[in-house]
Amino acid sequence: MTMGFDVAQFKEAMSRFITGVTIVSGMEDDHPVGFTCQAFVSLSINPPFIAVAPARTSTSWPRIARAGSFCVNVLGDSQEELCRGFAVSGGDKFDGVAWHPAPVSGSPVIEGSLAWVDCNVELVHDAGDHELIIGKVLDLGIGEGSPLLFFRGDFATVARHTHDEDGE
Repeated sequence: MTMGFDVAQFKEAMSRFITGVTIVSGMEDDHPVGFTCQAFVSLSINPPFIAVAPARTSTSWPRIARAGSFCVNVLGDSQEELCRGFAVSGGDKFDGVAWHPAPVSGSPVIEGSLAWVDCNVELVHDAGDHELIIGKVLDLGIGEGSPLLFFRGDFATVARHTHDEDGE
C-alpha cells in the first residue's frame, strides 16, 4: 500500500495530539524494569482494560512481558527528569527511584505518580513497528497533582504550554 504522505508529515500530524506520559514498569526476577510510554489509553470499563503500545525496539518491554504483569504509572508535572531517565535504553533506571510493589502483581508503583494501574497481560497484538498490549486491570491508585504532557515533540504542563515561533 502506498501512502499519499511521507513519514515526517505523519509524525508532525500526530504530534499535534497532546498526550500524558507514563512509565510502564514490571519485574524481571527480583529487579524492577521500566520504560517511558506515551501510548496509553483506557480501553474498557466493564471489564476494566487499558492498552499500551511499546515499540518493537524496546529492550525493557520483553523483560516485563515475561512476568505477565505490569504497572502503568501516570506521571506528574514534577517528574519530567524521571521520565527522561526511563526513556533511554539500558542501565539501572530505578537507581535512586522511590517505589513500592503493587499489591496484586508486585510490579513497581513509582512514588509521586498521579495514578497507577496494575495489570495482567490479557492480549498482545501486532501493530506495525509497535505491539499493542491489552492489560486487564487488577488494582489501581490515585495521587495528587497535575499531569506531565507531551506536545509537538516536547514536554508541557497545564501551566506551561509549548508554542512555536509563530505563536501557534
